[in-house]
Amino acid sequence: MVEVDLKKTTHEMVRNGTWKFEGGIFWQALEGGVVGFDGETFLFPEEWGRRERKIAKEKMKFILGLDTDLDSFYAEISDSKFAFLIEEFYGLTVPAAPTPYQALVEVVAQQQVSFEFAQRTIRNLVEIAGERVGDLYVFPTAERIAALSEKDLRRAKLGYRAGYIKSLTALHLRGELDLELWNREDEEAIKYLMRFRGIGRWSAELFLLYGLRKNVYPAGDLGLRRGVAKIFGLRLKEVREKDVRELIDPYGKWKSLLAFYVLCYDRKTEMERGR
Repeated sequence: MVEVDLKKTTHEMVRNGTWKFEGGIFWQALEGGVVGFDGETFLFPEEWGRRERKIAKEKMKFILGLDTDLDSFYAEISDSKFAFLIEEFYGLTVPAAPTPYQALVEVVAQQQVSFEFAQRTIRNLVEIAGERVGDLYVFPTAERIAALSEKDLRRAKLGYRAGYIKSLTALHLRGELDLELWNREDEEAIKYLMRFRGIGRWSAELFLLYGLRKNVYPAGDLGLRRGVAKIFGLRLKEVREKDVRELIDPYGKWKSLLAFYVLCYDRKTEMERGR
């Protein structure tokens, strides 16, 4: 059985100040304390009771994708053009946000900017509004972000995305924007989210993947299209959203994980080229 590689998985997580990976242990700040996982054992605050530990364990499994059946995924792509990704990213899973609201904020913050820049703005927001626990922060609640002033948001350097985050947060707090879309069909959920200003198809699909672990992916993403172009020896302008879906959708329940591997491949190669 393929074990989740914590180092590889955390490498692809948003560096937002709410978690760290040190000495082979992943630490995540959650409401009430910091929880760790070393690949075998979960580490909890001593004062936590059974119920708190159970909830935190399920949250950590969700964040790290510990229930991902990587053996089956690798078997599915082993005879394809994507097979080389197995060795390249062996043990990698799709990381997820601890809460749907955090996923929404982080997805909006990534609109129309590089992943590296988005991470810095998210980290700024977390440091401004998050609750500090040791050397980490708990991601700010919707109430905390709603209370931020325009000056605070400017300090986070979110640009126009700050307005979207504020308005979507207000709608969420009023109960007009439902983020608990677990039981909705994928396309229905996408169309629902796109009704709100600040959420296009790319954001809706990324939110469903990153916030709810639904089997969807943003096929129009530049990095994903570029990754497909590299793998198939094409020029970027030759790869449209439609082409990405035609290549990845046939992998059924593994399509979102495959898309993530392709995206990570693009990030890695772009970083190497930058050096």
